[in-house]
Amino acid sequence: MNTLTVHKVIFRTDELFELQLERGTVQFEPGACVALFSNGTEWRPYSIAAGTGEGILRFLIRRVPDGKVSHWLAQRKPGDKVQASAPFGWFRPGRAVAGARSVFIATGTGIAPFLSYLRSNPQQVPELCLYGVRRQAEAFNLEELQRIENFYLALSQEEINDHFYGRVTGLLDQIPLADDIHYYLCGLDTMIDETSSWLENHGVAYTQIHREIFFYEDE
Repeated sequence: MNTLTVHKVIFRTDELFELQLERGTVQFEPGACVALFSNGTEWRPYSIAAGTGEGILRFLIRRVPDGKVSHWLAQRKPGDKVQASAPFGWFRPGRAVAGARSVFIATGTGIAPFLSYLRSNPQQVPELCLYGVRRQAEAFNLEELQRIENFYLALSQEEINDHFYGRVTGLLDQIPLADDIHYYLCGLDTMIDETSSWLENHGVAYTQIHREIFFYEDE
């Protein structure tokens, strides 16, 4: 168990915030999760959004009104202490096979492991990145993601000319299909199920589809 110091809490909307913790001696790979504890025994896993070269750990969190952990974390101030587990998990964007190409697809805070990968490997961009949120204000680090040549933002509850209006699964036809591409899906289970089925129906092998589901209602 690690005792980490709060560096900053940055709210993107009333619900969404980035929690920054001093990294200390924590070592991790892009895609790793950390269990963060409230002041009791309750905990929830959150993917690290920071690059491996940063001195802080970043977490993208949706505050749930009755959430036993997310609400407590949202109230932290710089200098406060947070108990955290060692990094764990198997989801590793971009690391399936040496030399393989990647496609990233995310919803909501599920963009976190992809941000960690991009910040750790700035010269290794995916073939495509699809990101779905309800409104543009909910998109974390949009300017950073828009540096990817093939990046699409889907807004399901807001019409803005520069972005796709609808669920991110409405952009599946943009996905390149090839034997040397691995597909990484992170976010809501409905998106992951629909996208996985679409890929398999288009001949993508099950072993080339990598999934991590975020259950927002339990945060």
